[in-house]
Amino acid sequence: MKNSSIQIKNLDELKTMRRAGLLVRETLELVRENIKAGITTSALDVIAEANIRRGGGTPNFKGYHGYPATICVSINEEIVHGIPGDRMIMPGDVVSVDCGAIIDGWHGDAAFSVVVDPIDSADQTMLNVCEQSMWQGIAAGKCGGKLTDISYAIEKYITSQVQQGAAKYGILREYGGHGIGTAMHMEPHVLNYGRAGMGPDLVVGMALAIEPMITRGGEKTKVLSDDWTVVTIDKSRGAHFENTFAILPDEKPFVLTALDGGRAELAALGIEISSLLA
Repeated sequence: MKNSSIQIKNLDELKTMRRAGLLVRETLELVRENIKAGITTSALDVIAEANIRRGGGTPNFKGYHGYPATICVSINEEIVHGIPGDRMIMPGDVVSVDCGAIIDGWHGDAAFSVVVDPIDSADQTMLNVCEQSMWQGIAAGKCGGKLTDISYAIEKYITSQVQQGAAKYGILREYGGHGIGTAMHMEPHVLNYGRAGMGPDLVVGMALAIEPMITRGGEKTKVLSDDWTVVTIDKSRGAHFENTFAILPDEKPFVLTALDGGRAELAALGIEISSLLA
């Protein structure tokens, strides 16, 4: 099934998205280096905005539906969309950072989570599961497949970790990945759960942001009074990882927001990345 509402990009457009994606990744790595106990979330935001503008980009979060900052910084039971401010990061916090940038009208979007020392092993395991489920989803995004092949792969991996004796993980229902291109959020919506073999065809020129969000408890969430910050109702901690990938004209994937294009992680899953953007 093809969907005319899904934006299809040519190689030159994907090359520009790669530039935006690299700027996002470089910004996230700089923020990661500065996450430590005692720093405020607003200080991280200043670092991120300066780096994006220095790199010739524009923050795509800032002003988006009124969002006031360059990055989202979500801590512990905050899963996504936390607004930077005076909050100070504390030892043992789980910190999730989401970042986006625009170059020449094309968007990049990615996120990561980290545990601040001292590291709780259960928190770190949750992060590992969430990140690997993202890579499993990207690996399932094969040309000729269906959109929910990605959703199924993400959920299957998370569930498999529970079966291996890990704590039960909640998979957020209301939030998921998305198409991306000349806007940050585009069709299609990419669920992090569901049956395989459904939805639009995965075709050359499609770009998707894959972003699983899981918790160490229940899947139910609420939005705080700031109208942005999403927290777990049961106060369980959560993790959030995201990368943007595209299917290139050689019908192979390339992760636009990974420094190596996703080569190492996808090779471990038996997937060869495209050489067209290398």
